[in-house]
Amino acid sequence: MKVKLIKWTDKKVAVARIIKTGNNLLPSVVDGWRFNFKKHAKKAAFESYILICEATPETIEGALIFKMKEEVEPYMAYVEIAPHNKGKNRKFENAAGCLIAFACRLSFIYGKEYYKGWLAFDVMERNKEDEVKLMALYCKKYGALKFGETTMVISPEAGEALIAKYLN
Repeated sequence: MKVKLIKWTDKKVAVARIIKTGNNLLPSVVDGWRFNFKKHAKKAAFESYILICEATPETIEGALIFKMKEEVEPYMAYVEIAPHNKGKNRKFENAAGCLIAFACRLSFIYGKEYYKGWLAFDVMERNKEDEVKLMALYCKKYGALKFGETTMVISPEAGEALIAKYLN
């Protein structure tokens, strides 16, 4: 799926793609990433995706692992933007939004019954303060709702808004 990334420095649009990929193309902690996507993607029923810019397809801008819990509930198991897309000198500013919106799109495609369009995920940080900050960011920026101690959900309405903003 084609998406548009926004360059942090000059706000110009860069055409990018979210593609389903095999384990061999996924980033890991040895590449400077926080999650070991190569390891986690090996689990059964996980679908892995990477975000790449068409101008630099050898560079991964972000990664996502999606699964269906008990074959009915859409779940964003892991999502992360590349280390070079974090901080004040990041390359692109909307990589996370594109991946989360894509996961919302998958929730409409694969969700069953009353789970259709709902996207669940967990926020678990080593430091509780960081966890609270990240949950607040998901609420403010992506319309997520807290559901329990670490679980968050994005409603179908918020998911549609994210899809319209980041994927269309």
